Amino acid sequence: MHTVETVLLVLMIGAVTGIIARYIRAIPLPLIQIVIGAVLSWPQKGLHIDFDPGLFMLLFIPPLLFADGWRIPKREFFSLYQPILKLAFGLVLFTVIGLGYLIHWMIPEMPLTVAFALAAVISPTDAVAVSAITRNLGMPSQTMHVLEGESLLNDASGLVALKFAVAATLTGLFSWTNVVQEFLWIAFGGVAVGVVVGWGFSYLRETVTRRLGDVAATQMVLLLVLLPFAAYLLGEKIGVSGILAAVAAGVATNFGDLNRADYISERMQTAGTWAMVESAFNGAIFLLLGLQLPSIIGVTLRDAGHDWWILVGYVAIITVALLAMRWIWLMLGVRGSLRRAHHAGKLMETPNKWLTLATTLAGIRGAVTLAGALSVPLLLNNGQPFPGRDMLIFLATGTILFTLVIGSIGLPLVLRRLPPASEPVSLTEERKARITACRAAIGSLAISEDDAAHQPTEWQARHQEISGRIAREYRNRIDLLDEEKSPETADEKDISSPDAIQQRRDRYVTELEMRLHCIKVERHTIYAERQHNHINDESLRSLVQELDLGEISLHKRLDVARRAAAKAAKADSH
Repeated sequence: MHTVETVLLVLMIGAVTGIIARYIRAIPLPLIQIVIGAVLSWPQKGLHIDFDPGLFMLLFIPPLLFADGWRIPKREFFSLYQPILKLAFGLVLFTVIGLGYLIHWMIPEMPLTVAFALAAVISPTDAVAVSAITRNLGMPSQTMHVLEGESLLNDASGLVALKFAVAATLTGLFSWTNVVQEFLWIAFGGVAVGVVVGWGFSYLRETVTRRLGDVAATQMVLLLVLLPFAAYLLGEKIGVSGILAAVAAGVATNFGDLNRADYISERMQTAGTWAMVESAFNGAIFLLLGLQLPSIIGVTLRDAGHDWWILVGYVAIITVALLAMRWIWLMLGVRGSLRRAHHAGKLMETPNKWLTLATTLAGIRGAVTLAGALSVPLLLNNGQPFPGRDMLIFLATGTILFTLVIGSIGLPLVLRRLPPASEPVSLTEERKARITACRAAIGSLAISEDDAAHQPTEWQARHQEISGRIAREYRNRIDLLDEEKSPETADEKDISSPDAIQQRRDRYVTELEMRLHCIKVERHTIYAERQHNHINDESLRSLVQELDLGEISLHKRLDVARRAAAKAAKADSH
């Protein structure tokens, strides 16, 4: 099958499996996609796709890592840099050395350098699978930020370690001095390339849009989608980490977006495009993993005959050791940083044994592990077969499955034992920002007496009427959001009626629900007008887009209003 056909087929099946998984909510989406992929490829005449690790790393990994870097909260990322770096680099080194010696001791026929390569390839974690498992289970948000930051960086450190282990196997030469020097060059060089690419794109985009406005939004979004590939290829071309370059480009581009408040069309298209890219590519990754299982695991177990249980035992021991080393590193190397971050107010959740156990079980392996394992060369420099390659690929793939299953079963059980999480800081900050924005909007409605004096009396009356109506709506929002409101700061009518604010909150929720209903009626009516040929397609798209934007805004406001009203009602009941 040709490469283009393969990619298109995988993307299509990944999208379909994503739809199917919506009907099976009890099982995490990655696990469903792996199982479906395995089922599709298991029969003799099933779907068989040649997995090209280089093509995989180029097509799928850069945009996903770029999107993660672009989306991750930068403030939390930089404030929690100590535990993130300790997990992303320190844990990888600890895993490679400790697990490498364990694997070599357990499987003596596997050379030590190959054991190090296996330990390196299973060291990166997969935040996509973790977020899919914990989406509705209450994983503390800031702990999730730490896990996301870890997965963004340890892909690069794990693959760099794999590169050195493979090189040592191929050449028989190894030097810690060379390793440290090259690692620093690869890591910092990759970050530098990504920052330059991201900043350069942001500068050019700002230059273009300053002259053209938002009319080039579609073209800018297309260039943004191509940006992670450019960063990755440039990084690999000059011999640094393309993965870190893609991550750094995402972070740098996001900083550039902070100055683009007026470009609505571009922002809407960007959000929709990246949502589609992430959904399709994540599905394709786990589907590809499932498609490889029969040829990797099934064939290996069949060839092992009656000794198949020994291979499964190896996988089980490696998985347990991997999680045990992660727990030890968290307890000895990271927990102190987390406690200091908690005392400094940078981490809301208190580090305890259950949170440590949840973070341990969140060390799920994924697609990068498979790609790294399959990238191991077939032959040595002397033409001999690479020692233990098939065993390495089997053990890496088995570890992916074991960590996925353990995480899917264990994480929900552990997260239920965590104390009820308080309201995330982000929600409190969001509520205060909304209040500030509403007050600023009210203040902008006022006009000075000098300006009013130059306007006709009719204009003044109209302005007063309209500004008063708009200001009342903003005050209703403030009443809804302001939980610190007290009788001393409340309006006169609120002092005499303690239930007035709650009544207005309920009324505001009802009003938003009615407005949403009206928008849906408007939309159905417009579609009916098009079906009767009273308007053309261009008018249909324009009108529907306007209604869609309004509905998105109302849905967000309604969600906030319902939370605030429910929270206030609960507080009053106590």
